[in-house]
Amino acid sequence: MATRRSLLAGPLLCITVSLPLAAQKIEVSPVKPSVLEERLRRVASKAQEREQTLRDLFESAGCVADRLQEQAVKGGRTPNLICTLEGTEDATVIVAAHYDKTPNGAGVVDDWSGASMLPSLYHALKGRPRRVRFRFIGFTREEEGLIGSKFFVKHLDGDEKSKIRAMVNLECLGLTPTKVWVHRADKKLLDVAARVAQITHLAVSGMNVEEVGDSDSRPFADAGIPVIDFHSVTQETFPILHSNRDTMSAIRLQDYQNSYQFLTIFLAYLDLAMEGKAAAEIH
Repeated sequence: MATRRSLLAGPLLCITVSLPLAAQKIEVSPVKPSVLEERLRRVASKAQEREQTLRDLFESAGCVADRLQEQAVKGGRTPNLICTLEGTEDATVIVAAHYDKTPNGAGVVDDWSGASMLPSLYHALKGRPRRVRFRFIGFTREEEGLIGSKFFVKHLDGDEKSKIRAMVNLECLGLTPTKVWVHRADKKLLDVAARVAQITHLAVSGMNVEEVGDSDSRPFADAGIPVIDFHSVTQETFPILHSNRDTMSAIRLQDYQNSYQFLTIFLAYLDLAMEGKAAAEIH
């Protein structure tokens, strides 16, 4: 998280959740908790190593060949890394996290916790056809001023931009149960999050962080694209960010695993909730 320093693959598990959406069932195949943890522990210290590790994790999750691409970002040595899961309709949902870090700490929370989860979310959704196209993006240089995400949005042509139905940003997970940045969130996406939390009985609460800093959802929101940020930062845990305390020991694994479980259902529900190319509304 770009802060201003002040606060206000293993064997598949198949989960079927019945949700009140046209009598359809959501099916996801999440990785085991041990796989999720192993990917989180593969944190590296240098930006290029972190990018290569994220690439390796995507490939181990099955995102290979032309499904995994990089976008060179002007002025930097590391690219945006993009893994695409195609859908049956011409609409896109972006799921993103940044893989860079500040000089202090190991950068596990901020934001390897989000970046290393992306391949596991891809894995959870790939087992059955999806309606929308999911793009899982590891952004570079967030800590330098959202450079990677700004570059991505700036280079969207009008047609590409019009197809993006939502941007879901993962930032600093695992410190506490899942939180949502309510003030920035699109109201329809927020409603979907509330429904999924209620039905799955997973703890999700609102925590606004605009006085903490910013995130890669900002360029998308500025471009008029619906966004929602999931995080785990509180008044008590905020000092961990950008400090030597940002290590694996700061992660509460059960909270991290619960966030992953929630996000797999949230994304699968969002896929069904989209009316698609014509209207792209969330019921």
